[in-house]
This record gives sequence, C-alpha cells and structure tokens, in this order.
Amino acid sequence: MDSTAREDGVVVIGGGFAGLAAAWDLTRRGIPVTVLEADATVGGLAGGYEVGGEILEKFYHHWFNNDLHIQNFVRELGYGDRIVEHESRTGLYYVNTIFRLSKPTDVLKFKALSIVGRFRLGILALLARRVRNWRKLESVTARDWLIQLGGAEVYRVVWEPLLRGKFGRYAEQISAVWFWNKLCLRGGSRDTSGREVLVYLQGGFLAFAEAVAAQIEKAGGKVLTNTAATGLEVRGGRVHGVTTAAGVVPCSTVIATPALPILADIFEGAFDPAYIAQLRKIEYLANMCLVLELDRPLSDTYWINVNDANFPFVGIIEHTNFESAKSYGGRHVVYLSKYLPADHELYGFGDEQFLNYAVPFIKQIFPQFEESWILRYKLWRADYAQPVVGLHYSQLIPPTKSPVAGVYVATMAQIYPEDRGTNYAVREGRAVAALVAADRAAQTA
Repeated sequence: MDSTAREDGVVVIGGGFAGLAAAWDLTRRGIPVTVLEADATVGGLAGGYEVGGEILEKFYHHWFNNDLHIQNFVRELGYGDRIVEHESRTGLYYVNTIFRLSKPTDVLKFKALSIVGRFRLGILALLARRVRNWRKLESVTARDWLIQLGGAEVYRVVWEPLLRGKFGRYAEQISAVWFWNKLCLRGGSRDTSGREVLVYLQGGFLAFAEAVAAQIEKAGGKVLTNTAATGLEVRGGRVHGVTTAAGVVPCSTVIATPALPILADIFEGAFDPAYIAQLRKIEYLANMCLVLELDRPLSDTYWINVNDANFPFVGIIEHTNFESAKSYGGRHVVYLSKYLPADHELYGFGDEQFLNYAVPFIKQIFPQFEESWILRYKLWRADYAQPVVGLHYSQLIPPTKSPVAGVYVATMAQIYPEDRGTNYAVREGRAVAALVAADRAAQTA
C-alpha cells in the first residue's frame, strides 16, 4: 500500500468530480490527501474513452450555461478556453413525427397538442420558475403537479412518457421537486433570443478529470486508481484508516463519495446497523448507455425525447449535432440511454445482444438507418446512475457528518433539491472540503 500516506491525512474514497474537487481544495490548503478510485481511470460517471483521436464521454454529458460551479472550477485550473457554448437543437418524437422544440415559438407548431394545450405547455416552465419554496412540493408527486400546471392533455402527451421512460415503475412516485428543478435549469439555459444554449468541455470531461488528478499529485497528494476501498478501521468512535486489497491506508479523516449502497458495504461492521440501514433506504436506477459511432448522421437534432410508450430508451442523443463530428475523426456519435433496475433482464444482456435489441427501435424512428452505418459501438453500464427521488426525499438524505468521527459523506444522492451532475458534484466536493478543513483547524486550535 502507499507508504507515504499519513495518519493525520485525508482519504477521499472515489475519484469522481466530487472527490477530485474535495481533494484539490484540501491539497491547496496543505492537507495531505490520498484519493482511492476503484476504476482504472478517474472521472466517475463523467469518464470517457477514445473515439477518433479524441476523448468522448461514456455517458452523454453537457452543462447548462448557469452551471457555474463546474465552469468556475475549470477556469480556476486554467482550462477556461476549452469551455464552448452551442445552440441546442432539441425535438420530440410523437406519433411517427419529430417535432422541433428548441425555442419558445416551436411550441406553437407542436400539433400533437390542441391550441389550448400548446399555450399551457408554453407557460408551464414560467409557472414552475415562480416557485420560491420548493419544500412545499415535497409532498406532491410530479404527476399531480404537472397536471395542475399544464393540464391532463399536456401531461399525457409530453410529460408522462418522459417520466415513465426515465423512472419506469417508479414514475408515479417521483417528487415534484425533481421535475421542478429540471424545468428551472433547462428553462434558464437560453440566449437573449430565447434559444436553448448548452455548454461542453472540448477535449472531454475525462481529460479534465485527469488534469485535476495530476494537479493534486503535483501539490503533494496521491491519486490511486484500480484501488477500491473495502472497509474502514474505526477505534474509539474515530476513523484511523481505510482498508483496500493492498492493505490499509492510514488517515484521520475520510471523505466518502460513491453511491450510498456501496458505502453501506464499505461501512458495514464499522458503523451502527441502524445507520447502515439508513444508507440503504434510497433506491437507485442503473443505466445502460449504447454509444454508436456512425459513418453518417441520423438527423440534424441533438436531443430527441421519444414520447412513445413502446420505445425503451429515454431519448436519442446525437452528440455530434452538438460538438462537431470533426472532433472525432468525422465519426457521428449517437447515444441511446436506458434507465432500469439493476435486476432487470436487459441489464444482463451482452453488448452484441443489446445492440441487436436496439437496432429495430432506431429503425422505427429512422427507417433509412442501416447497420452497415455502424463503424464501432460501445455499451456502458452504471449500477447506481440515478437516485429515485420520491416524496419527502429530504428526510432520507444522510447528513454530511457521519456518526463516526472523521468520516464525511458527500454523494450524488445528497444533491438536493438539484439533481446529480458534475456541476453539483464540484459544489458538494468543495463544500465538504471546507467543512473538513474547518473541523481540523478547530481540533488543533
């Protein structure tokens, strides 16, 4: 094991953006840090792989132009010139037609709704953004709230298929808070003409995550990949180390960032069983993301929501209608994303089996599509991709400070009322780093 780790140091479990941001801030304060990442690379769900000489995300990623925590972090490390804004072309597939829904005036042409329905859809986001106290929505389902704001027709045509596509059997349990935040964020990411604008990091998110890791090591920290935490050493109610397959990393502080069920496994035996049970209360959906590299485009649209109950994917995300195909050696990149419980039959499909499953659905929307267009494909899986945000979700979230002295928890499930994402991962990582630094200073005062 790393012999340079110090007994008074900090171990960060997880090399995603929350863990990296926390480690970066702590090393700048002169606090010794070791990051333990189970995977071969850092970056977490924003990790990537090589396509056409460039790094591409395994799971599609973009930022809204109001995602300032991550953008400021990127600029702080000297990569601000890689932040680019692109107009987003979005659409909705309904009853064999793709409708453009990129700007407010497109709603007026959305013939899947009546004139009254189009008007109600148009003002729904405005009504949502007038909500000032989101806690009043915690006892209301997204279904009931959306019907209240936009009516039954708008819910049936627009929102219900999206909720079911994302959350499946949990769709009618999802809190209005989750949907409220989505509407506010997306509705606010627009230019002066009202068109949606999204942000991308040229060179890929993995490249930036690796740059952060390099800066941590340059400042005296350690970033160890292929090193999974398996347990904690706790004595006298305080943490003294993190166990791995290679041995124990000594420390006086732990910042734990993986999904709560993973933490429950790591913490088992070191914490009271009631606390472990609390960590297991929040349910998660897994994700399967099929990435196609094509020799030609499918469409001219970046994001197509598919409002068809028989279509198994959340949508069709054609990344190279957002970031140019020139960045990937001329290859056109398409994501097909499927959220599902990890015990679902599909989750056990092999890569080729899943591709064969997906192709007929692609042809349903794009009849001209041929399998010969596929130059390469990759299937990525994430066991804990999306917490299920139900009613009174705030009551399920564990506090940042755990019952064991020196152990702090900062995971995607605690990002609330916002939803997971690199922007809020950076915010939470930096917040927990500030808390750790303050607590350590108080102990030595």
